[in-house]
Amino acid sequence: MQIRKLTHDDLPRASALCLDAFMQAVAPSLSEQGVETFAKVAAVQAFADRMEGDNLMLVCEVDGAITGLVELKEGRHVAMLFVAPSWQRRGIGMRLIMAALEQARGEIVTVRASLSSVASYESYGFVLAGDVGNFAGLVYQPMEKRLP
Repeated sequence: MQIRKLTHDDLPRASALCLDAFMQAVAPSLSEQGVETFAKVAAVQAFADRMEGDNLMLVCEVDGAITGLVELKEGRHVAMLFVAPSWQRRGIGMRLIMAALEQARGEIVTVRASLSSVASYESYGFVLAGDVGNFAGLVYQPMEKRLP
């Protein structure tokens, strides 16, 4: 199991992984608008565009397969964290989030967690930080983690 930076060659597989995990775990609880919004954010070109900015994107690779992805925006906001459905509950999410937090800048890291992922983020040490919100159909719980 290796954690490494996302490369341009990884983009199609990373996009597919995020879309697959999202469609299984999050999409059933959202409106059509929310699903469309996420599909745009997880598209290959959208990932490529964000790679050019100040976003750290890490993948977990096992035997040549991408099994998870985390995206840290501007060193202070978890923009995405997905683990392939067949690889969940094996510590991949924890390894990805810890690797991203090692690169964080500042005292607090935030996330807009999907409602189905709140318990996972709590297990990573995040706490609730406000009321449930909605952005373009994506329903989320603001959370944050204070770094040592």
